[in-house]
Amino acid sequence: MNSASKRSPAVAAGAARDAGISRYATSQTPELAAVCQGLRAEIEATLPRAESKIWHGAPVWFLEGYPVVGYSIKAGKVSLLFWNGRALGEPALQPVGKHFAAELVFTEVSELDRAAIRRMLVRAGQHVFKDYAALRGKRGTKPTRQRKPQRTP
Repeated sequence: MNSASKRSPAVAAGAARDAGISRYATSQTPELAAVCQGLRAEIEATLPRAESKIWHGAPVWFLEGYPVVGYSIKAGKVSLLFWNGRALGEPALQPVGKHFAAELVFTEVSELDRAAIRRMLVRAGQHVFKDYAALRGKRGTKPTRQRKPQRTP
């Protein structure tokens, strides 16, 4: 029996997730791969309890099943997204979308302010957004358009 078959399903799944995140980084240009690897190192060092996986095509870290932080490549830049970023009180974070997300954007590893990123990660780990039901509920409360009455000939 080889060592791979001795692993528990959870260990094997974790190894597959790690490989997926590594593949995501190495599939980028060398500059962007270095940014991805630097961000991953900071995220995993600062949020050691977080579970990671490729989610919607990009690496994302979760606490208690809720997304906290992730990164993706957009237009030749690495976007570090905090799901509850607007609540972190960090002026460097730029709002994304209509809810609570905010991001930092990088093009090279020298732009990473590791102390600031760690500070934001600590805050993100303390302020996990969990009220997705309320967001879904808000979507359902939009007024529906009234249909125009059809003319009868």
